[in-house]
Amino acid sequence: MILATKPKLIQVIKAVLGAMVGVQSERQRQQDFQASSPLPYIIVGVVATLLFVVTLILVVNWVLA
Repeated sequence: MILATKPKLIQVIKAVLGAMVGVQSERQRQQDFQASSPLPYIIVGVVATLLFVVTLILVVNWVLA
């Protein structure tokens, strides 16, 4: 029986960043899918994506200035 667990914030951040880069262990992936809700992963993923896009925009504007 697999019990649903609530991941800690640092675990969610590590999982999202690993997924964004494309390097994630099988053990980590299994742990992610045992979470009780995908909502923390979705929220952190959206925030990380927005930060990435804003950083790219700032770097491009800085280089072109």
